[in-house]
Amino acid sequence: MKRGVLGTLQVNIGRLCNLACHHCHVEAGPKRTENMEGAVVDRVIELLEKSKTIHTVDITGGAPELNPHFRRLVSAGRKLGKIVIDRCNLTVLYEPGQEETACFLKEHEVQVVASLPCYSKENVEKQRGRGVFDKSIEALRLLNNLGYAQQDTKLILDLVYNPLGPFLPPDQKKLEPAYRTELKELFGIEFNRLYTITNMPIRRFLSDLQRAGKLTQYMELLSNSFNPAVAEGVMCRSLLSVSWNGELFDCDFNQMLELPLGASRRTVWDISSFDDFEGDLIRYENHCYACTAGAGSSCSGALV
Repeated sequence: MKRGVLGTLQVNIGRLCNLACHHCHVEAGPKRTENMEGAVVDRVIELLEKSKTIHTVDITGGAPELNPHFRRLVSAGRKLGKIVIDRCNLTVLYEPGQEETACFLKEHEVQVVASLPCYSKENVEKQRGRGVFDKSIEALRLLNNLGYAQQDTKLILDLVYNPLGPFLPPDQKKLEPAYRTELKELFGIEFNRLYTITNMPIRRFLSDLQRAGKLTQYMELLSNSFNPAVAEGVMCRSLLSVSWNGELFDCDFNQMLELPLGASRRTVWDISSFDDFEGDLIRYENHCYACTAGAGSSCSGALV
């Protein structure tokens, strides 16, 4: 499989996070020290200036807001006219030093994609830890009050659902109205879109599967649910992933498995533009079935 025109640059700016969620494919947490340094951020910005086809800069982590260069990368991306996405765990907005982050996101019209694996407190805290649900609700209210997901604003607030266990997500089109009703009626919260994402059998979720003796069962579910209709639209065909140290990968999942680009191992220092990757081979292995099972899965939710 080959990459088409590159439209999204996904920047994993670091693995430091204030949470340590059970499903996290990054194995992010409070003790992780990998964080993108200023020189790498400068190089990413320099390459973005030379890359004509990229329309979206998708910043992820870890909790990206904890990187001291996060705001500089956001500001530069917006100044270049790019859509900038912050993959936010919500609770980070209440960490020390983050008091102004929500207002910063609003000021720069950053799209917020927020993790909320359920509208039930019990289910959320099974996956993300005690105390996470209430802070998440508080953060969503804060963003709504700033204008996110409100009429007549450009401020986008999307939510992410992922399953609590080794099964495929429900139908995104059916789950979104349920989320909308529950969050509005119970908490007065509004959002724009709900994305359902299949759990990737790597890193922390892989360890859970192995401990439970369910890895084989889950892999059979993914492979037996392969949907050729979604394979053409998998996100790696139009996305490139940058790691905290400047290495390049076909996607964030391959990055965590340290699987180099299908064409060769390269870094931001080896290229002159992000536009150079059209037509390159994409590296794929068995975990990629998670993106092609059922309705498909991507960082923007289901594919069909």
